[in-house]
Amino acid sequence: MRYRRLGNSGTAVSELCLGTMTFGTETDETGSHEQLDVFLEAGGTLVDTANVYSGGVSEEIIGRWLKDRPTDVTDRVVLATKGRFALEEGPNSSGLSARHLTRALDASLDRLGVDSVDLYQVHASDEHTPMEETLRTLDGFVQAGKIRYYGLSNFTGWELTKLVHTARALGVRPPVTLQPQYSLIVREIEWEIVPAVLDAGMGLLPWSPLGGGWLSGKYTRDQRPTGDTRLGDDPNRGMEAYDRRGTDRTWRIIEAVEQVAQARGVSMAEVALSWVTNRPAVTATILGARTTEQLRANLRSVDVELTPEENAALDAASDLEATDYPYGEMGVQQRSRDLAG
Repeated sequence: MRYRRLGNSGTAVSELCLGTMTFGTETDETGSHEQLDVFLEAGGTLVDTANVYSGGVSEEIIGRWLKDRPTDVTDRVVLATKGRFALEEGPNSSGLSARHLTRALDASLDRLGVDSVDLYQVHASDEHTPMEETLRTLDGFVQAGKIRYYGLSNFTGWELTKLVHTARALGVRPPVTLQPQYSLIVREIEWEIVPAVLDAGMGLLPWSPLGGGWLSGKYTRDQRPTGDTRLGDDPNRGMEAYDRRGTDRTWRIIEAVEQVAQARGVSMAEVALSWVTNRPAVTATILGARTTEQLRANLRSVDVELTPEENAALDAASDLEATDYPYGEMGVQQRSRDLAG
């Protein structure tokens, strides 16, 4: 396991992050604790959760694990959680207001059984709360010792840039990370969001790097999902739905990943994870696993270093084929400047 700076902070974290959205739903407490043990044994340090994962149960499971393990183990954990969405009904039960975020963070700290977390992330933007209010609240959390850094999740490029410059204008701490969806299937963030992150000196924490399991090779073009898979019970589940995601481009990507994996003698998941982990601005790729066996398999991706030729083949298969403007050829030509002539 290698280590990288947590965005523009001075803290080092593992290049893979343990995501805990399955804890308390798809993974019981015993299995969740086993995943945490295996992850740390493999050299992992960054553990990511959120107050809404399993309705708060994910944080509680992690809290009991932290309490049951010796300090020399738990001290290695760089702990991250999130707040923004509602756990109860009410007009102030969600959002990025000072009122809601303060209550959400205090409740998360209580469930985790800690006095502070290393990274507190706002789970999405909030059009109804002024950025100044959110930023002063987050900066206050740092000053109070409740969090060490803060990050963003699911922000667009313009929202991120506006927030960073607003923080500078206010003289408060800027965010260190952004957590977006990113995979060979979902590359749209490369148009605006990745450049914005690089410009701000932040780091990416990609979620769903296997495209909801698609890039592990578990789904096929000629058979709808059945059985014990994410889409087995409900093929129409969310943005990963079989009919929504099963496009010609997706099958082309899966074929390219499979070809690289077979040539190397590794799993498709290892190839797809290695591609994401080594993209520009990525700090740590978030692994989400239902079982410890899946986690062990995904951890092996740290040993896969793709060649330039392999990366080029995967890039070509997953190219978004942007239209002429503003991200396509004509837009690029308009923005280019030849200094050699």
